[in-house]
Amino acid sequence: MNSLGFDKAPKDTRVVVAMSGGVDSSVTAALLAEEGYDVVGVTLQLYDHGMTVGKKGACCAGQDIYDARRVADSVGFAHYVLDYESRFSQAVIDDFADSYLRGETPIPCVRCNQRVKFRDLLETARDLGAEALATGHYVRRAMGPAGAELRRAVDPAKDQSYFLFATTAEQLDFLRFPLGGMTKPETRALAARFGLEVADKPDSQDICFVPTGGYAEVVRKLRPGAIDAGDIVHVDGRVLGRHDGIINYTIGQRRGIGVGGGDALYVVRLEPETRRVIVGPRDALARDRVRVQDVNWLGDNPLDDSPRRIQVKLRSAQPLADAAVTVAPGGAEILLDAPQFGVAPGQAAVFYDGDRVLGGGWIAEAALELAA
Repeated sequence: MNSLGFDKAPKDTRVVVAMSGGVDSSVTAALLAEEGYDVVGVTLQLYDHGMTVGKKGACCAGQDIYDARRVADSVGFAHYVLDYESRFSQAVIDDFADSYLRGETPIPCVRCNQRVKFRDLLETARDLGAEALATGHYVRRAMGPAGAELRRAVDPAKDQSYFLFATTAEQLDFLRFPLGGMTKPETRALAARFGLEVADKPDSQDICFVPTGGYAEVVRKLRPGAIDAGDIVHVDGRVLGRHDGIINYTIGQRRGIGVGGGDALYVVRLEPETRRVIVGPRDALARDRVRVQDVNWLGDNPLDDSPRRIQVKLRSAQPLADAAVTVAPGGAEILLDAPQFGVAPGQAAVFYDGDRVLGGGWIAEAALELAA
């Protein structure tokens, strides 16, 4: 078996590497090429290639495409750029805008993996005769009794398993993640050893098509006229002020709400139908029952109506929480052992058993049932 799990020599194994132009995917490609694999680099142009040239924090456009091509040339493997701008706009950017208008807090990186990279790009890799698609994600793929399993990265600070919960078992059979057992400093050290010009390139920090972090302005441009002002209302019913669009708020937000004085206030709920932003004390954010939809299950045994003990992550930066999950109409229901704060529709609820990813779903609603 070679390092990717195929019973053949690396030179007889074609691997497509998804190259964003950053250091992680570049090292992935260089590592596999060094091992002797037949590497083909593919970069997706996902949006206007001129809009992010020279801007830090972007990917898959402008300078990043150029950087990916330079890596391929320096290491010595084929590299292709595919125009996915239309698909990305429909599958990710439009969904991002509409989600905010529904009062949700979207995660476009998950949608991109789910609807573009691990669907369309995976098919492109097969069309190119590849036996695997490799990416620079910090996550591990391990073989278990029932087949390939998705596991958290060795480096908890870089683990990206939360963003890959929608990866299906069929896709996991074809995917490989060579960096899952490394730390970021180790990756950068490899980039320097390979002589890659991207060795010191900064990591992307914001949504790729919103490199300045001004997501509300992007929504305004995409949906002009769909953003209305409304009231900022305390949970006790008092109208505290006005806002200029619910897209400027997310559940759990404390700063920049637009009302001051008194105790600290948090965004508790968004009501797109009435255009109201509901605020209150931190206690008003507590939720212990969460309903999720569009569940992707990666566990060995099917999810059913018997409570399954899990740990769940409700936001990418939050710690794991103990819970039980059961199947429910349209998805699944999570009962948390202890209330969590800032549970937001549009975010993902990702299920874990130790370091294994059991899947997850999209948060549709949350409530507090076990109130004291």
